[in-house]
Amino acid sequence: MQTFEYNHTMINKLDNSNKEVANQIFEVFQNSYKVEAKLIGILNFPPLSRSGKDIESSKTLFYGFIENGCIAAVIEITLKDKYLEIDSLTVDPSYFRKGIASKLLNYVLGSFEYTKAIVETAVANEPAIRLYKKHGFAELKRWTPSHGIEKLALFKPDRSS
Repeated sequence: MQTFEYNHTMINKLDNSNKEVANQIFEVFQNSYKVEAKLIGILNFPPLSRSGKDIESSKTLFYGFIENGCIAAVIEITLKDKYLEIDSLTVDPSYFRKGIASKLLNYVLGSFEYTKAIVETAVANEPAIRLYKKHGFAELKRWTPSHGIEKLALFKPDRSS
C-alpha cells in the first residue's frame, strides 16, 4: 500500500475527496468491519458494502489516527446544527488494544461544540458499547432495522452537562 503524506500530529483531518486517501479509509473500514461482522455473527454486514467511491463522494468529515505514516483508525462524523453524529469509528485490527479509538473519540468530543452526540452500533458489539459508555454515552433506544441486526443508539449530552 502506498502511503499518503500526513502531518506529523497523531490525528489529522482526512481529505476523503482525494481518491488515494478514500481508498486508505476504505481499507481501514474493510479490515475493521470484517472483524465486527464476525464478532456479531453476521455474514451480510451492510458497512462492508460501502465502496471507496462512496467514501470519496461522502460529505461527512473524516479524521484519522496516523501511526508510522499510515491510517491506523478512522472516525467519521456529521455535525449539523450542533448535533454531532458519529457515523463510524473503526480501527485497523493490527492496531487493536492500543487505546486509539478512545483517542479519536476524545479528539472529536473535545473539538466540536454540540448539544447532543449520538452513535449507533450493533447490540452484540460489546467492545464498542463499553467504549462509548466509558466516554459518558448512555443508552437511548434499541431496535431491529430491516437488515435484521439488532441495533443500539447511545447519546451524550453536551460537554457542559
